[in-house]
Amino acid sequence: MAEQAASATGARRAAAKVALALGLVLFAQALLALCLVSAQQLLVPRNMPFGVTGPPSPVVAEVASRTGLALTAYPSPSAVTEAADRGELYGAYLSGGSADTLIVVPSKSFFTQTELEPAFVAAAHKLDRPVTVQTVRPLASTDPVGAVTSLLLLPLLIGGYLAAVLVYKAAHGTAAAPWRAVILAGYALVGAVLTDLIAGLGIGAYSSSHFWPLLPCFWLVTSAVALAAAAMQALVGKMGTLLVAVLFIVIGGPPAGGLGTYLLPVYWRNVGVLFPPQSAVTLINHVLYFGGSDITTPLVVLFLYAFAGTAVIAWYGRIRPARAAARKAGAAAQTPPAASPPDSRRALTGILVALGICAVMQCLFATNYMSASHAPKATDLPFGAVGTSPVLAAAEQHISLKVTPYPDEAAARTAIDEARLFGALISSGSSNTLIVVPSMSDLAPLDLAAKFEDAAKATGQTLQVQQYAPMPLAPKDPFGLVQGLMLVPLLIGGYMSSTLLMAATGRAAGRWRAAQLAGFAVVSGLVIDVIVCYWLQGFPSSSFWITWPICTLIVAVVAFVAAVLQKLLGPVGTLVTVVVMILFGNPSSGGATGVPYLPAFWRDLGPYLPPRNGYILLHHTIYFDGHGTGRALTTLLIYLGVAAVVLIVLDLRRPEAAVPVDATEAAAVAVPIGATP
Repeated sequence: MAEQAASATGARRAAAKVALALGLVLFAQALLALCLVSAQQLLVPRNMPFGVTGPPSPVVAEVASRTGLALTAYPSPSAVTEAADRGELYGAYLSGGSADTLIVVPSKSFFTQTELEPAFVAAAHKLDRPVTVQTVRPLASTDPVGAVTSLLLLPLLIGGYLAAVLVYKAAHGTAAAPWRAVILAGYALVGAVLTDLIAGLGIGAYSSSHFWPLLPCFWLVTSAVALAAAAMQALVGKMGTLLVAVLFIVIGGPPAGGLGTYLLPVYWRNVGVLFPPQSAVTLINHVLYFGGSDITTPLVVLFLYAFAGTAVIAWYGRIRPARAAARKAGAAAQTPPAASPPDSRRALTGILVALGICAVMQCLFATNYMSASHAPKATDLPFGAVGTSPVLAAAEQHISLKVTPYPDEAAARTAIDEARLFGALISSGSSNTLIVVPSMSDLAPLDLAAKFEDAAKATGQTLQVQQYAPMPLAPKDPFGLVQGLMLVPLLIGGYMSSTLLMAATGRAAGRWRAAQLAGFAVVSGLVIDVIVCYWLQGFPSSSFWITWPICTLIVAVVAFVAAVLQKLLGPVGTLVTVVVMILFGNPSSGGATGVPYLPAFWRDLGPYLPPRNGYILLHHTIYFDGHGTGRALTTLLIYLGVAAVVLIVLDLRRPEAAVPVDATEAAAVAVPIGATP
């Protein structure tokens, strides 16, 4: 009886640990989805700094009444131009004389230019006011959509955080050791050099002349994150790593403002000011494009984090222990006893290995995301043509199209309905209509419109641009970003669930592991679906029920793959899963921009990994009635079936050894590594 009672008690405790672990994953997953989607789903101007000069203009009044602009009057055109040149304004309007001038600043925000320029040109045309567009601080050809700043933040932010976490683990939890600040600052310099070499000289995302100006910025960003994380570990122990992940990555990452700080919701913009990511983005952007002007505030914020972190580490690592030792042993004991040489060598070896792993991860983030996304350029973009027109031939000289002829407009629209085309040209004599599909890609409509309008002017043809989508984008997702954003917490929830189950049970698999992971996938898929669909209104509610099983399938696939790798490799299996799903799978998914805009390597890799198939299944089901999802669904089901069979076979044939993993540590490492801001 006593043995049965003890067994029942043990079973209840094990069940409680499992429930607690999966509950923690579900909370982190839901919080990440809420933060990512709510911060970035609706990017529109909000109190955006905009300059005006000259007499009051009805054009400005017309646009300002519909757009969130904060107007600032300047005494002269030169004054407003200088302000834009310093990065203080997102744009400006110079009125007076025979014609007006609209100033756009694409390096401040590419997305802002795509909204403001058409709005002002249309308003000026409506009011019969001639207007010319002047570009200040244009983007580099290697950064045509202004993505480089955000992409640089990824390796710096995650590298600094992982350095603090892995060094803490290698030093067996002595977060406040007196040498911690020196080690982390030293690694921050190494990580900054590696990132600068890879992104600048290696990939060419920015010119080599920016190598030295950006290097101290990278060092400061990584140091601020690493030292602040180590300080938090010193204050609250192991929970400090998880707390920093939540504050710096999950909450602080989404409002970093890489696409434009004043496009964020006001509350997210204000939240972002408190954390390093937003200051890092502003600092890097202004050094890269504005000659380092107006960087006082981000420098102050980042230095405060670095100095405060160093002070806390010094207090807990040297000052307080020295005082305690002096009180206890008198003047003869000024410092704590030194560790034995073997222990010191073992600790040093562990720290060097940890920093080596961190450097590899930082290099992968810098290489993969930057090479995949810094300069999207269409290759064989699926395009339809009805009739013949010189406009098409002229446009093909500047954009790579895979043209399919159709007998009439109805046939072309049917192909669009079935997610086979990104656009189509309907030609009849000298009249041409360009159909673009905003629900297919956030960039392709802009790209096609610009190239075909130039081609029409060059050939003397008339062109009308028309938007068409079988299912219109949700009002709170005007750029079609939500499916790419919600994919991230689904992927992270998958490998976190398996990782924390391993931590809770002390084993990489178990009798009910597959059932537990499948049950979690069902619940987490529902939670993400409810948050994104009903709470944030990120996609039409008519797709709620079909989206739930898709979310469940994505989580389950990643969870089962992670479980197999953990069974084979132990805790290292989590790292391998992250590399496959986040560092190679996510960059090759194509996301909101679309697969044709990926470089060849990423375009060819994506079909074999779950993230692209998960994205296509989500996106095409919601906006294209499930057309074009057969291959994606089949691939995900194969992953799920094979992983489930392998996991069962391994459980039956392979003896299971205990795997010591701390749940807090597992959660702290797993959350931020995929929570890309």
